[in-house]
Amino acid sequence: MIRYAEALNRLVAEAKPLAMEVVGLANADGRRLAKPVIAARDAPIVAVSAMDGFAVRDSDLDAGARSLPIVGAAYAGRGLRDALPAGACARVFTGAPVPQGADRVVLQEDVVVDDGRARLPESIGAKRHIRPAGCDFQAGQTLLAAGLRLNAQRLVAAAAADFSEVTVWRRPRVALLATGDELADPGKAGADCDKISESVTFGVAALITAFGGEVVSRHCAPDHLPTLQAMAADLADLADLVVVIGGASVGERDYARTIFAGESFRMIFAGVAIRPGKPVWAGRAGDRWIFGLPGNPTSALVTARILLAPLITALAGGAACEALDWRSAPSVRALDAGGPRESFVRARRAGEGVESLADQDSASQWALANADTLIRRPAHSPQVEAGALVECLSF
Repeated sequence: MIRYAEALNRLVAEAKPLAMEVVGLANADGRRLAKPVIAARDAPIVAVSAMDGFAVRDSDLDAGARSLPIVGAAYAGRGLRDALPAGACARVFTGAPVPQGADRVVLQEDVVVDDGRARLPESIGAKRHIRPAGCDFQAGQTLLAAGLRLNAQRLVAAAAADFSEVTVWRRPRVALLATGDELADPGKAGADCDKISESVTFGVAALITAFGGEVVSRHCAPDHLPTLQAMAADLADLADLVVVIGGASVGERDYARTIFAGESFRMIFAGVAIRPGKPVWAGRAGDRWIFGLPGNPTSALVTARILLAPLITALAGGAACEALDWRSAPSVRALDAGGPRESFVRARRAGEGVESLADQDSASQWALANADTLIRRPAHSPQVEAGALVECLSF
């Protein structure tokens, strides 16, 4: 059995982005850029007014002119065609092109308009209230580097750069297969004491989506090897990554590690010295990824967060380390000394610190619902006093 760091390294060493594709901006949220976004034009493309007011020439102000005829108005999207003549001013609105020849904008609240003329204040401040051409960005400037994940702010920048489409990495297609005779779809378990509601695929699917994957299939299957093998073959044809949940222990009906057995299957690791989640495993079947999660809900979600999330991130075109935002925070409670396996303690944020949950049962789903942080505890680590710093991860 290998350590967590070694398991992560083995995944990262093999995980490469999938094919590039071009998508419209409307469908690009959450996608990873395969090519940078380089501005096609200056922004703004001409000097524009930063405020509502009146465009004037400095030469007129320097000559003492304070009452000027208004020769027109410029609006955002509709500027004045002619240059501003000497001895005159023009009404301008925020975002409007500044008329050629104008040097500044005098704020409208400082101006009195009377009979087609603008009466300017005697004292005019130093601010020009003009945004020069190219002051935001210039044509040829890289606005978004390859590898960045697009979000609301970055989509605004891409659109402003005059891009209608972007080149991104294809999202990894993921199929989920939960195994177990005891599983029933939610809403169908009812009073049957032999059944439990299958819950893990919903959480794992949400995690996959959050880290850039696309869930294309979700199935439950009984612990019947021929059935599992047939279903696994179909899912491998459909997806880049098949996640098998359950059946990873050593019971006589735990078939997860054998359903992909064949000449093309290669195990990357089988079992990791962590708590919870020791039975987690991963392999390749040709160019397909196979990832096995424990059946216990907490074990499944913890191992998915610390191993599957970085794999999804790397396949989607990011750096695996981006999924592991470890940070230090004070522990509200004292923590026992670590055991022989590295452990990931479920906790929740509490002000500037983190508070471990009292219930650390790997089958507990109520406690899982209250956890938003994992505290990383190395194997054989000493006891932690309340207030001491611990390494933690958003969960």
